[in-house]
Amino acid sequence: MRCRRRLAAGGIKDAAFEAACIAEYITGFDRARQAVHSGDELSAEQTEQFNSITEKRLSRYPLQYLLKSWSFMGINLCVGEGVLIPRDDTEVCARLCLDYLKDKPCSNAADLCSGSGAIAIALEQFAKARVKAVELSDEAFKFLIKNIELNNSKAEPVLGDVFEIYESFPDGYFDLIVSNPPYIKTDELKTLQAEVQFEPKTALDGGSDGLVFYRNIVKDWSAKLKRGGALVFELGEGQADAVARMMKAAGFSNIKTALDLGGEQRAIIGTLLSK
Repeated sequence: MRCRRRLAAGGIKDAAFEAACIAEYITGFDRARQAVHSGDELSAEQTEQFNSITEKRLSRYPLQYLLKSWSFMGINLCVGEGVLIPRDDTEVCARLCLDYLKDKPCSNAADLCSGSGAIAIALEQFAKARVKAVELSDEAFKFLIKNIELNNSKAEPVLGDVFEIYESFPDGYFDLIVSNPPYIKTDELKTLQAEVQFEPKTALDGGSDGLVFYRNIVKDWSAKLKRGGALVFELGEGQADAVARMMKAAGFSNIKTALDLGGEQRAIIGTLLSK
């Protein structure tokens, strides 16, 4: 396929996979059907679409934004400029939550910095949790609402700043609070791969040390948990020890981390002790 060859020549690592994704987006054929219809002639409109999308992808514009959707744990999510793209690493965080909630039906949960709603929708669908999905960005919030509706989810979107809106919830309300917060150091943003430069900086910038959101969430939201309730974070590289110390100082115990496929400590969970 010409699309695959051009992507490969342009330095796109998984050119075959991406070309198949683009072909499915344009033709509606999945991989199996693409093989069957490989000899079909494309319409002029489809050819133009292939050329346009391929050119934009070669500029390192994210594939997910071009396809306008992406899957997270089997959940189809609309994505586009203004919202962080769901990543496989975040499944590590979501699965820690699901393991904790598996014997706790009808739990109250909060997903802070919810973005596309990936974690919130997963908790509502797979654990039947009652989830408040908190997001500050107006652009991301539009995707959050759209994805909740798309998946017939009962998660509740809440527009607000996690540094302030905690005051709206009573103490001891949540069984679980989870966040995949911005955790990139400010001075490292410019070093991120080209595709990430198209994603919203507000969803990436964790302050000078990458830990601003962790500190504030631990400080402000811990009281909103029930005793024995869990706090779960996705982690950036090398942040596990610092976040564990914050949680321990705030009264959390049974602190554990979970590894991603690359062996990095990607998520952390702790439960709140009685004081």
